[in-house]
Amino acid sequence: MRSVVTVLLFAATWLIWSGHYSPLPLALGALSCAAVLVLARRTGFFSDDVYTLHLAARLPRFWLWLLWELVRANVAVARVILSRRMPIEPTMVSIDASRLPPAAQATLANSITLTPGTVCHDVIGGRIEVHCLTRANAEDLKNGEMIRRISELSRH
Repeated sequence: MRSVVTVLLFAATWLIWSGHYSPLPLALGALSCAAVLVLARRTGFFSDDVYTLHLAARLPRFWLWLLWELVRANVAVARVILSRRMPIEPTMVSIDASRLPPAAQATLANSITLTPGTVCHDVIGGRIEVHCLTRANAEDLKNGEMIRRISELSRH
């Protein structure tokens, strides 16, 4: 089923982007979609650890929440930078994401890094090491809201 859905998405994307509907381009497009499907299968794209197409319905809600978090974090970092005291308190935090599948761990690490004031330093054995600009950033991560949102997003 995953292969069928994916090849249909490949074909639809190719058709929309190419804009050519004569026999030769259609045949070459079908051939290229088939080649990409073969390569995707060989690289393990359809394994449960990697395949995330089933998340598509929940992604917009997560993106809206993440966008709000990005705005909040930008305001917080701007306050720190514009403050006369520059209340920077660099802090390293370790987040336990071992219960999440690998794709969800990557989404979590990328979401953390996207958020101003935090940068993922390393991911080892499901633990994500994060450098935070302030202790408040560290506390926000420790409260687990981002992990909860990622878990909700990645559940089957």
